[in-house]
Amino acid sequence: MNRRKRLRLENYDYSLSGMYFVTICIKDRKNLFGKIENDNMILNELGKIAKNNWLEIPDHFPDIFLDEYTVMPNHLHGIVGIDKRNDNLIPISTDRTKMLLSKVIQQYKGAVTREFKKISPNTLKWLRSFHDHIIRNERELNNIRSYIRNNPKNWNTDIENEECEIDDKDYYDKLFSQ
Repeated sequence: MNRRKRLRLENYDYSLSGMYFVTICIKDRKNLFGKIENDNMILNELGKIAKNNWLEIPDHFPDIFLDEYTVMPNHLHGIVGIDKRNDNLIPISTDRTKMLLSKVIQQYKGAVTREFKKISPNTLKWLRSFHDHIIRNERELNNIRSYIRNNPKNWNTDIENEECEIDDKDYYDKLFSQ
């Protein structure tokens, strides 16, 4: 029986203050959010829904702030900050799905899916879970911001582009820890 690779860092509380780089993908790499033209992302109606719901996240989670982000044809990259004034060293829960970062992404996916259902008879399917990278220092933060800003220009070599040949499960971790 195949076991799924753990996506979260073991024994880490994803409700702690810090900054996290996340990638949220559409299942089967379907380009549902728009297209890249002349190195720019052109959002369609669903892409605008994805963007607007992303920007509304802090309205629903007072401990969350957003940094750099981009909506791509079939995924979203964003930096999510958690700023909790009273961090405890004791995890809120050992259940990863109850940690703040997972709750944020779960709520985001649900909100986009609900709005999508209002405009389309098709079903929006997300990849299960999401990729995350805990941002450890200013150098990583700046590298990730640059990566996000330049993502539309680099679409031809983007690991999430269905036409790209890269298939490296640790791609993001290697990219930002240099």
